Amino acid sequence: MDEQSSAAATKKSGLPKLPASTIWMINFGFLGVQIAFTLQSSQMSRIFQTIGADPNKLGWFFILPPLAGLIVQPIIGYYSDRTWAPKLGGRRLPYLALGTLIAIVVMCLLPNSGSFGFGYASVTALVFGAVTVALLDVSSNIAMQPFKMMVGDMVNDDQKSYAYGIQSFLSNGGAVIAAIFPFIFTAFGVANTAKKGVVPQSVVISFYVGAAILLLTSLLTIFKVHEYDPKTYAKYHGITEEANTTGGNWWSLLKKAPKVFWTVTLVQFFCWISFQYLWTYSAGAIANNVWNTTNATSAGYQAAGNWYGVLAAVQSIAAVVWSYVLAKLPNNHHKLGYSLSLALGAIGFLSVFFIHTQYILIISYTLVGIAWASMNTYPLTMVTNALSGEHMGTYLGLFNGSICLPQIVASLASFGLFPLLGNAQPNMFLLAGIIMALGAVSVGFIKETFKA
Repeated sequence: MDEQSSAAATKKSGLPKLPASTIWMINFGFLGVQIAFTLQSSQMSRIFQTIGADPNKLGWFFILPPLAGLIVQPIIGYYSDRTWAPKLGGRRLPYLALGTLIAIVVMCLLPNSGSFGFGYASVTALVFGAVTVALLDVSSNIAMQPFKMMVGDMVNDDQKSYAYGIQSFLSNGGAVIAAIFPFIFTAFGVANTAKKGVVPQSVVISFYVGAAILLLTSLLTIFKVHEYDPKTYAKYHGITEEANTTGGNWWSLLKKAPKVFWTVTLVQFFCWISFQYLWTYSAGAIANNVWNTTNATSAGYQAAGNWYGVLAAVQSIAAVVWSYVLAKLPNNHHKLGYSLSLALGAIGFLSVFFIHTQYILIISYTLVGIAWASMNTYPLTMVTNALSGEHMGTYLGLFNGSICLPQIVASLASFGLFPLLGNAQPNMFLLAGIIMALGAVSVGFIKETFKA
């Protein structure tokens, strides 16, 4: 069945309209998964610099998560397309359960990288941290991908924007919760400093609580969602039952991918480079500009790490609000909303370089949150609207390359760019702002399509 006939059949047979409660349950576990991702992204630089990593070598650690995602998500997509295990939950849910279990274990290990007596800046401590980061990202990717796939599997085109809007809301809600954990625990008297080379308890406990929330939210989705069996899935999507059990060669699928798959990928390339530098250098840039320190063991640096957590929460709150604004835009204004959001984000990135007052940085990260909202709203909507039900999971796994590859490029490039820009972490935000602006311009190449 070719792409056009499959798309037409999908429209004819039609996915049913789902109750709002079902759509919420399909997405609810995403809250816990995003908490895991946000703790990783917002605290990873702090953890590694605390246990003795050279700032110029941070790229080696930050290359591991996207590399894991690049490999794992297409594999999960490919095999979950072919899975039907009703006793284990269905097609996607068994992978959610597996990823959640591994992630919980690793979340309890990562923040303790400096607590096993390996020594400050020792190779053993850094390797242990790197391995746990890689495992956390692998497991989080295994747990995250089913949510994206289940929306494509079960939600019709009319409800898809609503479904991804809920996913964005839960994602950013989880990010807010995770980002402010260290700040809140410090306010309640949990130690925010520790001996040299040891991660403070405010961060360690944040990971423990995040692991508990991940378990609870994932279990809720696993027990409340009932996926369509292969016969029903084929009927609703207008394809044969064999369509997802044969073929699926990655290279062949990429050659047949709709044009919007590639034009959105171009935009993603610029956006995700910028955010990779945000996650890598925010704590150090804020410590340098606001607390006037580059010493990762100092109280000032740890205070900057907490403040970055608050700013990450601000970013997520702004994304939630802006997602609501974007949801009100008609389909023919998607490109305008996308481009404008990324342009505002570029201004936010650039401003971090110039600002030396912690509270004014709230404006910077609000603008960054606007860009983040559009990155969570438009790419998946545009791509899934152009896809039929054939090999949906594999396609979405491959599309994850548009997120992972830019981060890998950014990390590798940082080894040359960081010293070129004076070995100063604030300077990386100038570069990130320029790159994000290129993303805003590249939106003009997108020609959004919909199933016939």
